[in-house]
Amino acid sequence: MSKRVTPRHSRASQLRMRAAALAVGLGASVALGAGVAAAADTTLTTAAPGTTASAVQTQADAQAKAAADTAAKNKKAADTAKKAAAQKAAAKKAAAKKSAVSWVDPVKKYKLSASFNQAGGMWSHKHSGQDYAVPQGTEVVAAHGGTVVKTGGNGAGDGPAYGNAVVIKHGNGTYSQYAHLSRVDVRVGQVVSTGQHIALSGNTGNSSGPHLHFEIRTTPNYGSAVDPVSFLRAKGVTV
Repeated sequence: MSKRVTPRHSRASQLRMRAAALAVGLGASVALGAGVAAAADTTLTTAAPGTTASAVQTQADAQAKAAADTAAKNKKAADTAKKAAAQKAAAKKAAAKKSAVSWVDPVKKYKLSASFNQAGGMWSHKHSGQDYAVPQGTEVVAAHGGTVVKTGGNGAGDGPAYGNAVVIKHGNGTYSQYAHLSRVDVRVGQVVSTGQHIALSGNTGNSSGPHLHFEIRTTPNYGSAVDPVSFLRAKGVTV
């Protein structure tokens, strides 16, 4: 039996062919891998910047909205505070103005009796004021803020017909007089405010019964009286 002998050059050729095929296969794999890697790199390179930009924009929008909300809240708070301050200032100004110009009735719960300029046998001349019929001892208050300039019996110097009396000086050359008092509770030179207690009503002097005689004058003395009811009504007092 004889052995089959393969020529050397044939075996070498086969080895070369196998090596070439392997190389081709490896090359394809390498090329394919490289292509996939390149594609992945391209995707990452392309996608990453867009994703980052979107995230940055979202954050920027959120921050801008938060800043706008904060600014709006701050503005609202500032406007509210400014409005409150303006209202407080206006109220204070109104209160001060009211305190400075307000007038009130000299007594409460009264009935009007003898009126200004009324004729009658009780007076040597026409009635110089307005009478408020009230019980003995009724509180008498300053019709307006001012300084007490006259007090005492004998009409505080205006004559015995007035009995005990008080005269208060107000601004703009205006005076108020309160007469027939049972008690005087202020002194000359004392500063009083609108509605402050100054005396008690009575029946002193030329009086037919308990009441308050009230005058508005242009001087502190008798003979300068004007209609007190018209005066008070012009000041907003309901008489």
